[in-house]
Amino acid sequence: MLELSNVSAGYGKTEILRNLSIGFEKNRLTSIIGPNGCGKSTLLKAALGMIPHMQGEISIDNVNLSTLKRKAIAKQIAYLPQGRGTPDMTVEQMVLHGRFPHLSYPRQYTSRDRDIAASAMDKAGIREFALKPVYALSGGMRQSVYIAMALAQETEYILLDEPTTYLDISHQLDVMRLLRNLADDGRGIVAVMHDLPLAFQFSDMVMVMDQGRIFAHQTPGEVCESGL
Repeated sequence: MLELSNVSAGYGKTEILRNLSIGFEKNRLTSIIGPNGCGKSTLLKAALGMIPHMQGEISIDNVNLSTLKRKAIAKQIAYLPQGRGTPDMTVEQMVLHGRFPHLSYPRQYTSRDRDIAASAMDKAGIREFALKPVYALSGGMRQSVYIAMALAQETEYILLDEPTTYLDISHQLDVMRLLRNLADDGRGIVAVMHDLPLAFQFSDMVMVMDQGRIFAHQTPGEVCESGL
């Protein structure tokens, strides 16, 4: 479990998350919803140790995050932020970047790394585009490339910030089906979502945030019935 216990975090002296406790389990897809500026993206960054927390503890499978180096964290959690650029490289080269936490000096890919990347592309449905430049793909396919890169990272948890934003309906559904399959295969998937129908259709759990606090962490049905 990826667990935050009584965590307060923010930027500089500005507190965004306030005494927040939550656990994200493997084999589940959890969607985080709430108004803009409520702390959804900040929560993902705090869970990764990308921003310091002012109080509380964060642990990955009962290991305190503060005791782990960045490389060790990257072997446990993959993170796909919003607003990524489009690099000038092929799909295969991009997916292989997911192997970086597992490489030792001089960072040369092995046949195993390439096999893992190929398997990740298969799962994401992009193997046929392996030699194409990433910039030549549609927005939906590029998102699948980034998810394949996260798969190649071989982590137990994948955190995504607005994975369906700016995609057409067809590609939104493709991305959510892929995340659903990854959760069913045993990974812990946590996604910040603005599209509520997609969040409620595909998620095991929905977490509702506002003003840096959690107001619900329940099944989609329970959240709907709560009136929130």
